[in-house]
Amino acid sequence: MREKVDYMHIILRGGLLAMVCALLSVVWVNDPMLPAGELSGQWLYLAKVAMGAAVGWVVLAFLYYRKGYDMGADFYQVVIWSFIVLAASEAIYGLRQLYGFTSSHHSLYSLTGSFFNPGPYSGYLAMIFPLCLDQWLRLRKRENKNWMEWTGYYGAVAVLFLILCVLPAGMSRSAWVAVLISGIWVYGVHKSWPVRLKRVWMRKKTKVLAVTSVLCIVVLVGGVCLFNLKKDSASGRLFMWKISSRAIAEKPFTGYGQGNFALAYGTSQEAYFAEGSYSPQEELVAGSPEYAFNEYLQIALEWGIPVLLCCLAFAGFCLRRGVELKRWGPCGSVISLLVFAFSSYPMQLPAFVIAFLILLMACIAGRFLAWQLAFACVLGFSGYHWWQADVHQECKDWANCRMLYQAGAYQSAKEGYERLYPKLKGRGAFLFEYGHCLHKLKEADASILLLKEASTRSCDPMILNIIGKNFQEKGEYAQAEKWLLRSTHLLPGRIYPYYLLAKLYASPGYLQPDKFHEMADLVLTKEPKVQSTAVREMRDEIRKLVIDVSNEKIVNSRNVND
Repeated sequence: MREKVDYMHIILRGGLLAMVCALLSVVWVNDPMLPAGELSGQWLYLAKVAMGAAVGWVVLAFLYYRKGYDMGADFYQVVIWSFIVLAASEAIYGLRQLYGFTSSHHSLYSLTGSFFNPGPYSGYLAMIFPLCLDQWLRLRKRENKNWMEWTGYYGAVAVLFLILCVLPAGMSRSAWVAVLISGIWVYGVHKSWPVRLKRVWMRKKTKVLAVTSVLCIVVLVGGVCLFNLKKDSASGRLFMWKISSRAIAEKPFTGYGQGNFALAYGTSQEAYFAEGSYSPQEELVAGSPEYAFNEYLQIALEWGIPVLLCCLAFAGFCLRRGVELKRWGPCGSVISLLVFAFSSYPMQLPAFVIAFLILLMACIAGRFLAWQLAFACVLGFSGYHWWQADVHQECKDWANCRMLYQAGAYQSAKEGYERLYPKLKGRGAFLFEYGHCLHKLKEADASILLLKEASTRSCDPMILNIIGKNFQEKGEYAQAEKWLLRSTHLLPGRIYPYYLLAKLYASPGYLQPDKFHEMADLVLTKEPKVQSTAVREMRDEIRKLVIDVSNEKIVNSRNVND
């Protein structure tokens, strides 16, 4: 007899599939009305879908419970194949970009997938790689496969191949390491490497130690090669971690609060360079980052080390539970994401946040109803939080104001900024534009207030430069000097603040020839990161000022002698 089809079970699986796909599809949300890299549209989409999915999840959980179906097992399968199909579409999209059939989302990179740059794109594919590998290894073991299993087997192989074709072009070392570590873990679990290694260790300890030593050397050489592949980039991240660690040491238990990374980082970097004990390489690679490029340091800096330990403990619990349930694919993906997060910023992007939540749930979910309800609560509360923080429409209006600002229509731009300030005052870039607009309109006092607020949301030294210029326009030269010197301490590799200081020391109301010549020498001799027309123009102006200040000094000397 033919087995009776359980249509109710199929419908419930379809509901699960629809909700998971709706949540994961945030990666494809792109609003052309927003500037490139602006994620407010994705956060709003995710907020709406998460709140809707939370309600649907509760309904499905109770239906599954009443019918006696295993929701955790179904969810696990739905998650795996949703991610695999998503990886296939992303990889194909990336290949089309590489071959010029589709434009990327960044003018400097030919490969970005649906992301803004190749780093997160590569990390996303690296996260899905262990799922594909796990499915391929599982299905390869099965005998007498049916047509669906054959389809899954070849589908997993095809997506693995696509990912491996695209990943090298992304040039993301973090993603490569994540793929290597998670791939070895998944393959090793399938091949029972821990058990075999234990047996070999009991019989041939010397040989195991020798092989381990060779592997350590290979890893060390590989690490050096990866470091030198993009040396300045790697050095920059190491320096960011160093400054972030110094900031964490100041407040290890409480942190600085959510959204205060830039303030803490900028303060720490300014203090470090002010000490003067830095190397030329550190001066070269220093920047004004929005993130720590290490999610563990980011959490510790904003929330404190205890919160970081709690997050790691929960992730460890989910991994242990996943291993017990033999859900090695999602566990491998979580490991991949945790490795990638060590040198990138995935948790600042909505696509990674929801993917991480879903993967953790796929590791632990079972028949127990409480897990499903807990996940629904997390979705609901997270969605509500994201919805409350929504600034999507305001970011669209900001883009219009920015056009006026860049065109020099400062009065019109100011009116727009005034309307948007209540919703966008947490964004450093917005506050800087608003403050600079007021500076251009000669409203120095209002500009100073806004730019001081901006300095708590961004560690861009241009904020300090414009504050200094505002004070100079007001005739408060000592204050102008203070803020411009702070800018030189924040990023000593930039020539512009030295140029502004030289002009300040050459101004009639604050003439200081010795300090002027010191700054002028720095402007004329300091090697810029990038040679540009602006640098040449600044140097030409300083050369003229050197002559003028020297003449002024001669005149003053003659007057004294007379």
